This record gives sequence, C-alpha cells and structure tokens, in this order.
Amino acid sequence: MRPGITIQHSRDVSGDSAQVRSDIAGLIGVIPKAVWPPGAKRGDFLELPLMATSQLMKSQLRPLFDVVTVRAVRSFFENGGEICHLFGLCVESEHDFMDADPFGTLFFSLLDRLRDREDLGLLLMPILAYLPVSYAQGRPVVGYEGILELLLRHCAEMNNRFLIIDAPRDLHDDDLRNWVLGFRDRHRKLGCYGAIYYPWLMFGDEAFPASATIAGSFARSDREHAPFGVRWPPANQVLMGVTHPAIELKWSESGDYIESGVNPILTVPAKGVVVWGARTLSLEPQWRDINTRRIVSFICEQVRRDSEWAVFENQTRELWQIIRRVVTGRLDMLWENGLLAGDRAGAEYLVECSKELNPVEVVDAGIVNVKVRLRPVTTAEYIVVDLQLGSS
Repeated sequence: MRPGITIQHSRDVSGDSAQVRSDIAGLIGVIPKAVWPPGAKRGDFLELPLMATSQLMKSQLRPLFDVVTVRAVRSFFENGGEICHLFGLCVESEHDFMDADPFGTLFFSLLDRLRDREDLGLLLMPILAYLPVSYAQGRPVVGYEGILELLLRHCAEMNNRFLIIDAPRDLHDDDLRNWVLGFRDRHRKLGCYGAIYYPWLMFGDEAFPASATIAGSFARSDREHAPFGVRWPPANQVLMGVTHPAIELKWSESGDYIESGVNPILTVPAKGVVVWGARTLSLEPQWRDINTRRIVSFICEQVRRDSEWAVFENQTRELWQIIRRVVTGRLDMLWENGLLAGDRAGAEYLVECSKELNPVEVVDAGIVNVKVRLRPVTTAEYIVVDLQLGSS
C-alpha cells in the first residue's frame, strides 16, 4: 500500500466538508478619523459579526461606524439577511478613496482578513456611492473606480464571492449608462464578479443606496431555495423597508439600462418595489447572468473544500484517480439537485486530473491541478474551470 492513498479510497463527498454558504454578507464601512480608537492608524479596521440589527445598535462600537453603513445593516436584515460581517475601515478623509493604489495602502490589512472569512458570499461597500463624480471632456469620472476594481479582483481571487455595486449618487440616465459601459470595457476579465443597481431607494424622505437591500434579497432567495439557492436568479424580488425608488423608471427605460449592464429597480403595481435585472457586468455571454456566475463560483469553492486533503498526499496516478472520483461525485450530486445541465449524470460535465495537468514542477510546488468542464442549467455554453488545489 502506498502511504496516503488507502484512506482516500473510501471518501464520501457528502460528509467530508461543510456545504459552502452563499448568503453571508461582508459589509465594508468606514470609521472617520474623529472617532478612531486609541492607537489606530489609517488602514486599520474593526470587525463585528452580526445576526440582527439590534446587535449593532446595542454594541458599544456602533458610534464608530459611519451612519450610511449603520443604515445598510438595517436594510440587509430587513430584507432577509441572516449573517453579516461588518467591517469598519479607518480613513482620514474621502480622498483616501481616490488613491490610485488602494491595495498597497488603505485596504492591505482588510483584504487579508476578508480572505480568512471563507464563507462570505456577498460583498458590498455602500458608502462609496456618496462620493462625488467629476467630469473630463464631458465624460463622467468616478474617482473611486480603483476601489471597485480592487474589490472585484478580490472576488475573482476567492471562489465564492460576488460584489454588489451601487450606482454613484450623482450619475443618471446616459451619463450612468455610458460610465457603466466604459467600466465593463476597462475591466473585462472582472465584470462577471459584480453587478450594479439603480436607482437609489427611498423610505419616506430618506434616500439610500440599494446594495444592502439587494444583498438581503439575495440572501433571502438563497435560503428560500435552499440548499442550492444560487440556482435562482435574484430578480423579481420585492424589496422590504422601501416606499419607492428615488427615481421612478418607466418600463420602457428598463431595457436600455439592462442592456448597458445596469439592473433597474422598478415599482410594480399591486406588488411593490422590485429588482428587475439579474445581469453581471460581464461582456461575455456565458457570464451574463448572475446565477450562472454564482453557480460556478459555488461549485469551485465546494470542490476546493472537498479536495483540500489532496495537497498533503503523494501525487501519483492513484491520487489523481481518487480526485477525479471525488470531484465527479460532487458534480453528480449537484446535477441531481438541478445546478448542472444534462439528461443524465455526467452528460454535460467532465473532470480531468492527470500527469499532463500536473507536471513535475507543479507537483514539486505542492499544487494539484484539476480541470472541470461543465454547463450550468442557466447557460447554453460550456464553461471550463481550472482549479489549483493548494495554491495560495
């Protein structure tokens, strides 16, 4: 018997690893310099896990967080959110958000912490939408676009994270659509990891960004369709704690917004305020729908967790065979639950793990490469996923 192989032959994917959560939100707010804790410096942060708005309101840390973020926590739980990790980032002024290199300065430590929180499925930072927009040669310039890019890159780095973006407060109509189209073009490889929503929402005379409300509706839909709620598109959802949109869009306008990559929020008679679009920011057809992106992200993270044990084993043909069986077994289970296309198990997905994918230099680096070709039920196109088990 070869060391490290015999136990793995009897692995049962149904009990090996916890199921990935897709409904837990990471909400990033700020702590203004005037209320920094003693000894704090720019880029430091606080974290507060929450399961209800009341936990924040009773916390001695609540006065440290900006009012926009406190309001967002309430919106998330009003709309069915169950768990939220609230992060407060120490900033000196709004100019911190215009930094050309936010990772190298402001967000370095926070991103490390976000990586540790593997179960965060949703990410949002509503306070960004309050920042002013400038114009250059008649075109809108969103100064914090670098932070949006940073957060999208983080979502791409993680296997199960999706960024919910608010429309900037001062952008509307053609200016908004043109900026979004430009943003999509500038960030082609990242667009599928995020979605943008417009307009802002109202509760009486109070206006606020939509992202936390949308995140709560994502979480509610995921749990209502448990255990695999990512299959359902997060659209046609009634939004709670809202009296009306800040701008009443006509049905005839919604198509133009959707085509430009903006998910419109509309008032539906006898129903209420609903989110109508379910599009990512991607320009690639296979990644157009939010639920396609989230299904694939869910599968990637679940397979990674199922297979973490493999990086500690001796890489042999037997190990690769076991990995193929473990991953295929997980895909079979997901197909049975309606996430993958095909009239029978294995008809529309294929798992590869071989010497060709794992040459000597890869093995020596402690990495196992796995290639999965699959077709989610939400798309007519096949998607190829390259997984690196053991990569940092």
